[in-house]
Amino acid sequence: MAEQANAPGHCSTREVLQSRERPPLSVAALHEAVPRELSLQDWLSRLERQHPVSIDMGLARVQCVAERLGLVGPGARRIGERVITVAGTNGKGSTVAMLEALGRAHGLTTATYTSPHLLHYNERVTLDGQHASDAELITAFEQVDSARHSDAGDGQGVISLTYFEAGTLAGLWLIAQRQPRLAILEVGLGGRLDAVNIIDCDVAMITTVAQDHAAFLGTDLENIGFEKAGILRAGRPAIFGSDHLPSSCAEHARSLGVTPQVLWQDFVWQDACEQDLASPARSSADGLWRWQRLSDPVMTLEALPDPGLPRDNAASALNALVAAGVALEVSCVRHAMANVQLKGRMQWVQRHGRDWCLDVGHNPHAAGYLASRLAAREPSARPRLVLLAMLGDKDARGVIEALSPVVDGFVVATLGGERARQASELAAVVRAGQGTVLAECDSVAEAADWLVEHATAGEVLVCGSFFTVGEALAWLDDEDA
Repeated sequence: MAEQANAPGHCSTREVLQSRERPPLSVAALHEAVPRELSLQDWLSRLERQHPVSIDMGLARVQCVAERLGLVGPGARRIGERVITVAGTNGKGSTVAMLEALGRAHGLTTATYTSPHLLHYNERVTLDGQHASDAELITAFEQVDSARHSDAGDGQGVISLTYFEAGTLAGLWLIAQRQPRLAILEVGLGGRLDAVNIIDCDVAMITTVAQDHAAFLGTDLENIGFEKAGILRAGRPAIFGSDHLPSSCAEHARSLGVTPQVLWQDFVWQDACEQDLASPARSSADGLWRWQRLSDPVMTLEALPDPGLPRDNAASALNALVAAGVALEVSCVRHAMANVQLKGRMQWVQRHGRDWCLDVGHNPHAAGYLASRLAAREPSARPRLVLLAMLGDKDARGVIEALSPVVDGFVVATLGGERARQASELAAVVRAGQGTVLAECDSVAEAADWLVEHATAGEVLVCGSFFTVGEALAWLDDEDA
C-alpha cells in the first residue's frame, strides 16, 4: 500500500535534512589486528594491497564478513526501511541520483552507495544528500577489518577482501547505522555475484544491458542479462528500464514468480507537446515532459522539468518509487527533477570560451546515447572536438565509431595505471576509421591544455572513462583556483 511521506509543503528537504546533525556511530570493540589512527588515504592504500586480485567474483567471503557485522543472516537488522538495488550496463548512476532526489523531495531520509567515484572516495556513500565524512568512512573500515579478523565461530578464520568488497561492506555498515527510510544501492559489476547483492532489496531495477567488462561477464548479452537479473528477489517488484533487455532477464524474473514492470509497456514518458502516450516519442528534446504509469495504480504526472539526465532513467526511477510504496506528489517530483545534479553525466561547463561536456560514458552503448544527445542540440559553435582517454579493456573502436558522426576531431590522451590504453593506440583506431586526430597527449590535463592553446573555440566532449572525467574535473578545479 502506498504511503504518504511527510514532505514539507514546499517539497524541499534542505531545512529538514541537511541541517540535521548525524548521531554518533554505534561501534563494536576492535580486533587487536586492526590498525589504529590511519587516515582515509592510508586505509584506501591498505585495501588496494590486501587481496591478491582486484576483482574476485563470488559472495562467500563478503557474505561471511557481512554476517559478522550483523548486516545479513539470522537476527540481522535491515539496512533501511526500503531498499532499491540498481543494476545495468549504463544509466545506474543517473537513476540512483534521481531516486535520491525524489526521495528527499518527498521528505524521506536517504542513503546511497555507488561506485566508482570521480574525485573523492567519500562520493561513494551519501547520507541525506551529503557525502560520508573521512571520520565516518575510517570508522566503517575499522569495523569491517575487525569483523574479517574476528573469530566468530564460523570456522572461516581471517577473511581476505578486495578493495571493492571492503568498501561495499563499509558503505552498507554506514547505511545500516543511519537506518534511512530509503536506501539506494548501485551494483558495481554484473549483479548476481556483486558484493551489493548480499542485501535483499525491496525493488530491483535493471536499467540497460550491453557489452562491458567482457573479461568478467563475457560478450553474450543473454549471459550478461542473466547476471544482472541476479539481483531480483522472489515476490519483490522488478523494474526494467528498457524494453530491449535480453530475454534472460524476463525469464529469470518468471522463474522467481515476478512479473517485471517494463518501460514503454507498463509506464511511459513523453515530451509535453506530444499528445498520444500510447505511442511515446522516444526523444530527449529539451522542455517539459510527462510520465504515466499504465498499471495499477494508474497515474499521470504532467509538466515535469527536464532533469538533464536520461528520461528513460527518470521514468524508471518514478516507477520504482511507486513500487516501493511512496505516494508521489507532482510538486515534489517537479522539485526533484528541477534540482537533481550529477557530475560527469552530460555535465556542461563553460571555461576558456568553450562549452565542455563531461560524461563518463565508456562503451559503445553509452557513446551512442551521447551522440544522439549532441546531435539533438541546437546548432552550436563549431568545431565540436573530443578529448578521449580510455582503459585498455574497453571497446575503443565501438566508442569512436559512435561518436565520429557528430564530432570534428579527436584529442587523445593516456590515462595513468596498468589498465590504461596509450594515446597512440587510440589515435590509430581513430585514423583507421578515417577520423581526424588533432593531438596525442600524455595525460588528460595535457590534452585540456592543448585544446585551450591550439583549438578553435567551440564544444569539447570529454569522455571515455570515469578516470578521464575525474582528471578533467580536477584540471577544471585547478583552473578555477
